Amino acid sequence: MVVLRLPSLSSLFSPSAAISRRFPEVLRSRHHVRRFSGVSAQSTAEKEASPETEPVRVAAQKDRIEDQSVTPRSQDFNAWYLDVIANAELADYGPVRGTMVIRPYGYAIWEAIQDYLNVKFKETGHSNMYFPQFIPYSFIEKEASHVEGFSPELALVTIGGGKELEEKLVVRPTSETIVNHMFTQWIHSYRDLPLMINQWANVTRWEMRTKPFVRTLEFLWQEGHTAHATPEEAEKEALQMIDVYTKFAYEQAAIPVITGRKSKVETFAGAVRTYTIEAMMGDRKALQAGTSHNLGQNFSRAFGTQFTDENGQRQHIWQTSWAVSTRFIGGIIMTHGDDAGLMLPPKIAPIQVVIIPIWKKADEKTGVLNAASSVTEVLKSANIKVKVDDSDQRTPGWKFNFWEMKGVPLRIEIGPRDVSSGSVVISRRDVPGKQGKVFGISMEPSILVAYVKDKLDEIQSSLLERATSYRDSNIVDVSSYDELKEAISQGKWARGPWSASDAEELRVKEETGATIRCFPFEQPQGMKTCLMTGDPAEEVALFAKSY
Repeated sequence: MVVLRLPSLSSLFSPSAAISRRFPEVLRSRHHVRRFSGVSAQSTAEKEASPETEPVRVAAQKDRIEDQSVTPRSQDFNAWYLDVIANAELADYGPVRGTMVIRPYGYAIWEAIQDYLNVKFKETGHSNMYFPQFIPYSFIEKEASHVEGFSPELALVTIGGGKELEEKLVVRPTSETIVNHMFTQWIHSYRDLPLMINQWANVTRWEMRTKPFVRTLEFLWQEGHTAHATPEEAEKEALQMIDVYTKFAYEQAAIPVITGRKSKVETFAGAVRTYTIEAMMGDRKALQAGTSHNLGQNFSRAFGTQFTDENGQRQHIWQTSWAVSTRFIGGIIMTHGDDAGLMLPPKIAPIQVVIIPIWKKADEKTGVLNAASSVTEVLKSANIKVKVDDSDQRTPGWKFNFWEMKGVPLRIEIGPRDVSSGSVVISRRDVPGKQGKVFGISMEPSILVAYVKDKLDEIQSSLLERATSYRDSNIVDVSSYDELKEAISQGKWARGPWSASDAEELRVKEETGATIRCFPFEQPQGMKTCLMTGDPAEEVALFAKSY
């Protein structure tokens, strides 16, 4: 058995006063240190040793160490989540309370998200641009519901250049106000419409309860903003963009989100309607993974953003805004990860295949490394993202565990006997033990590339199917408030007919901790009876506790 030595996390996750001030609520559970022993210490990939690597693993048993491990998901989901973020080298804490530093591997996942969405945004007619992060406070005050919704989260700048500012500035919490200020200068005629832009930016919201990636003081996102001549065009745009997010979730992140409309209580401050994609995490809490807002004319009326229509009449524009953020990375971790660490869908994995060369004697090294280099070039030429871990400071077993922790979908092992036979050993991250490991895959380029691509596609599909099955088995259809409370008390989502008031919705939140996540687009046919009031209901709503 080979033991994985990981960097000490004591400075990162110790429940010291300094760290608990930065992320107080997520550090209530102590991260323990335990010895890797028995099955719990083994990489799933190591349980089935090949003849080639067995001597290496046996030798490595002599180097057993005591170190910090990943807390089991079933034992403490929050502690597990933080362990994975640290051990997979996704992020670290920043020096300011509630901030985080996104490390290269974590940022590479964000880049994969950007790469996909940028293409889709441009395909749908949007252009990238950038707005300042400092916004005059008077802008925020112009839209009443907007300032009311964001006021508790605002970060303000009152001093600049050593002098008190004449008007305090807001550090961007979102950009609807400054966008409208500029739209007013750019839009004059119907010929200027539609105007459709997107920006990739950082956002600051002074959150009191923080969790890395999911809810932090500062985060990265894209925010799209569009202006239209008619309400129909704005509604079509809002629906189009939530569809883009839905397809990304299913096809790239392998997360089976439920798409729908937010209730009035949960609608974005300043919007007429908010559409959302809701994802079920591994602890069965809901994560709002992306939103698209039909803003109507609320902001254009507040800012006087008008255009002259084809009849020569002055009209206020109709607007949308829509966004996803680095929160999606947290969703990927909590949807797919397991006790061995991160598990990444191949389409967004920074590394799709890791190659581990294995040799025992010095005269074996050159042949093994040459074969690894050859396989690497073959896979790269097929546009497969591949990395060779040929360092000799760590044992093969340590490398197996390390790359499992980082969620790399496929691992290729190459040893002296594999070189002689012209074949490799391939293991799947998502299937432990014998079932996920295959010996004797030919190094012949066409055979190897076809096999690897096929397995990457299988893993992508398997992760989505697994997450969908988990989601569906944890949604309960209810027809009464008592049934709703029972479902929520069991940690499940409740789905039932709803036509009750905002006050009744807030009562559910107060009494159960659950909110209406959305009214799903997919609705059962026919009239129904509201689970709370007994009145007729046209729609079912989805209730759950959430992040």
